[in-house]
Amino acid sequence: MPRIDQLLAAGTTYSFEFFPPQTDAGERKLRNTLNELEPLGPSFVSVTYGAGGSTRERTHRIVVDMLERTTMTPMAHLTAVCHTRDELAAILARYRDAGVQNILALRGDAPQDVHPFWELERAVDLVELAREVGGGSFAVGVAAHPEGHPLSPDLAMDRRHLAAKLRVADFGVTQFFFAVESYLAMVEEVAAHGCDTPIVPGVMPVTNVRQIERFAQLSGAAFPVALADRLHAVEDRPDEVRRIGVEVATELCQRLLDAGAPGLHFYTLNSSTATREIYANLGLPALA
Repeated sequence: MPRIDQLLAAGTTYSFEFFPPQTDAGERKLRNTLNELEPLGPSFVSVTYGAGGSTRERTHRIVVDMLERTTMTPMAHLTAVCHTRDELAAILARYRDAGVQNILALRGDAPQDVHPFWELERAVDLVELAREVGGGSFAVGVAAHPEGHPLSPDLAMDRRHLAAKLRVADFGVTQFFFAVESYLAMVEEVAAHGCDTPIVPGVMPVTNVRQIERFAQLSGAAFPVALADRLHAVEDRPDEVRRIGVEVATELCQRLLDAGAPGLHFYTLNSSTATREIYANLGLPALA
């Protein structure tokens, strides 16, 4: 199975992200989405990890199933919150033994209604643990926030922490954003700290106005007022919302590619339609 750092070294990557469903119906929907997106030949696909390990087994099962039953290269998310070091080491060992070679190492946000703890306090610590457990077999990525992590006291400190994290990782993947300038400024500011680790921009096409506003608030991403007004004017027409969302995301993706971004990472929300439309608009050939 290819490592993501090797894929990035070889050229531009195109990747998709999914979350573990909580119901049987959700799993059926995800499988349909995977069947619809697999022919596009994504460079890799990622599967998120629920707060506090709430989807631990589902995430593992989906990742291993992708590895064994599809042509897609999976990346497993893993968060340190509410896990001991030994628990995290055991999870990483299971992935290693199953042949999974790509991990996204995250500190993780505090889950609701649970008192959080971090035995590994920083994402850097989880990256180092993955190196130790994997014996060099894992390509390890970390998260980046173009507009700064919502818990960072200021952007300057955010960039220092991000650069330190990226130096020990193989690549970064960003939270979604809407302004290409935010991404380009982040890359430039991290480079000023002597770090040139590739950072793949994350793109989330708007298909539900209220949902994306909530996601933006939680992640610290700025939701442009002009775009919000445009979407709210048609929010009772889902097809029109998706059309605008696809149009805006396509423009963002093209500008990112033109600016030399190392790839595009699509947040699919377990649905294929918007992602396939953007892919077609960009004229991207299937990589399979």
